[in-house]
Amino acid sequence: TDPRWKGCDSSKFMDHAYEVMKYYGYQIGNIDVTLILERPKVAGFKPGMKENIVRLLHTTEGRVNIKARTHEKVDSVGELRSLSCHVVITLEKIVGDEDE
Repeated sequence: TDPRWKGCDSSKFMDHAYEVMKYYGYQIGNIDVTLILERPKVAGFKPGMKENIVRLLHTTEGRVNIKARTHEKVDSVGELRSLSCHVVITLEKIVGDEDE
């Protein structure tokens, strides 16, 4: 565990990831987020979550998809003891970057 991250707001991780991505000449192609939880219902939170992702990763709303589903009361997720989040990000090389 790197002590520089202790107590950091999670947005700092995304800021750092964006800077690394930019340094290597990439941009966001697509971000797909799947939340798996029984509760709370996230429909009301999704617009704010999307807005934060767009802002932190300097992309557009059309490149970010957030969806949620339940686990149908199966295992620890379905029993309300945990939740899960899966994220897939596609990166695109920025055209005209010297490092191509």
